[in-house]
Amino acid sequence: MNITQKIIKDHLVSGNMVAGEEISIRIDQTLTQDSTGTMAYLEFEAMGIDRVKTKRSVAYIDHNTLQSGFENADDHKYIQTVTKKHGIYFSRPGNGICHQVHLERFGIPGQTLLGSDSHTPTGGGIGMLAIGAGGLDVAVAMGGGAYYITMPKVVKVNLIGKLNKWVAAKDIILEVLRILTVKGGVGKVIEYSGEGVKTLTVPERATITNMGAELGATTSVFPSDDVTKAFLKAQGREEDFTYITADDDATYDEEITIDLSKLVPMAAKPHMPDNVDTVKNIGKIKVDQVAIGSCTNSSYMDMMKVAKILKGKTVQEDVSLVISPGSKQVLNMLSQNGALADMISAGARILESACGPCIGMGQSPKTDAISLRTFNRNFEGRSGTKSAQVYLVSPEVAALSAINGYLSDPTELDFDNYVEMPEKFLINDNMVVSPAPEGNDVEVVRGPNIKEFPINTKMTDTVEGKALIKVEDNITTDHIMPSNAKLLPYRSNVPYLSTFCLAPCDENFSQRAKENGGGFIIAGSNYGQGSSREHAALAPLYLGVKGVIAKSFARIHEANLINSGILPMTFVNEEDYDDIDMMDELKIEDAINGVKEKDTIIVKNITKNKEYKVKINLSDRQKDMMVLGGLLNYTKEQSK
Repeated sequence: MNITQKIIKDHLVSGNMVAGEEISIRIDQTLTQDSTGTMAYLEFEAMGIDRVKTKRSVAYIDHNTLQSGFENADDHKYIQTVTKKHGIYFSRPGNGICHQVHLERFGIPGQTLLGSDSHTPTGGGIGMLAIGAGGLDVAVAMGGGAYYITMPKVVKVNLIGKLNKWVAAKDIILEVLRILTVKGGVGKVIEYSGEGVKTLTVPERATITNMGAELGATTSVFPSDDVTKAFLKAQGREEDFTYITADDDATYDEEITIDLSKLVPMAAKPHMPDNVDTVKNIGKIKVDQVAIGSCTNSSYMDMMKVAKILKGKTVQEDVSLVISPGSKQVLNMLSQNGALADMISAGARILESACGPCIGMGQSPKTDAISLRTFNRNFEGRSGTKSAQVYLVSPEVAALSAINGYLSDPTELDFDNYVEMPEKFLINDNMVVSPAPEGNDVEVVRGPNIKEFPINTKMTDTVEGKALIKVEDNITTDHIMPSNAKLLPYRSNVPYLSTFCLAPCDENFSQRAKENGGGFIIAGSNYGQGSSREHAALAPLYLGVKGVIAKSFARIHEANLINSGILPMTFVNEEDYDDIDMMDELKIEDAINGVKEKDTIIVKNITKNKEYKVKINLSDRQKDMMVLGGLLNYTKEQSK
């Protein structure tokens, strides 16, 4: 068996481990962050369960950390009190980015981790089966419910050779993205193996599994080996270590081989993570901003390599350089060993240990700027500046480019970039608050910005409405529910958020949906890629959207639509997409029977007097969920 199959088998609750079939697995750990967490805990409370059933659940405050009004602080207080009441650990603001901290302090090889953030697969860097999901799925898992997925195919990425100097783990995942594209991982787990794996540290592995989310993959995973053991020992957690490797005769559904020795520094050009080219081919383009950090590249090892390049230098006068260490542990260690002083002396602006610019929370570039970022996504407008051109690069490329003022290839440097992994990390968990003992009475504090989330009603026999919008391929959740610094404080206020739903595509969408009593969204391929935010389903639900007809869906968003009781449909004949115009009247008759009994149903275009066959890729369980109006209604029905 391969690693993926071993962990799934050990956690299998129902179903057969056959690719394409629905299975459910037991979840050991969960994580949430504050931009998705408020909704997840409101949903958990709605289930009426007193105490989490997982081995460990952790709530992180790392997204909405700019307090420009009361909203974020109110959400944080709600999360702090609701987690204390229900048995969940609380990582305070300033303790760090959820994925970095969880890797350092809580992740355990061989366990399952479900997180309300699409980059939860970071945990695969230490051999976890770590999966991103919507908040409602995480709430169910916290309540002891199984997590349902389609049994994935497993892709073996065979790493051979060793990286040359100044070539980074970021370049490995950019190469995988170049080969597989942002749609290439859908329905798959990416499993890394080969002699090259042994040459990669845990932080390097975590960079690769983190950005596996950009492939659309269910998750990515590395073996848990002696490298993993050394990392956990340095974190004072050697007792959490377990060897997990694939059997010698393990089989895979697909296989690709990457020779690490042939890789060179690369960059993802605007506006997709798979738009990859070499730094040399792109050329010495002038740079306006450099941002180093995010859950992809904010580890101690990354930061030390950056400090090594910046030491004794000065950031070019036209460049703004910002650096976000990934955790309090990282920031503490940098401040103790002098590396932080090297960064500051060079002219870097040090941000707090949080997501920050990666999610558009501050540091938006100037108009038409070229911004180099060590982040995981470069979708148009995600930085907060629609006209900015964002390139994704390694910390090494970013740091050197900040010094030179133009995109630079670090392989031209004449000194060594080796940084030794610490034998012992600085361990201080004083910013993690333990939950109250079971049975203690804790008051849950709710601010005025926290509104009830929308819950769907049971499906009716006739589902009809207008085609409210027609969008292109690769529409992201950033398009569906924008997540900039102005809107993030309202993640717990769906009625307000809904007025901005799909605004980057059509600023009149929300008003049109309200005026027409809801309707349908027509979409191209890979609809809903990117973040796990369930708000991209909750806002359309609030606006009365009944279904989405697309050429194809991204995994997490499709699951979130189903959880909300919004019918995800795919065209049997993709050319039918071209035939539907905005405001066409669409109708599904005998909808309940069609959803329950069939795999394809008919959508009538009343305006054009035409019919379209659409597929509904739902398991029997999901069909029952859809008819009842979503996962929450289904869960309540099952508990009767």
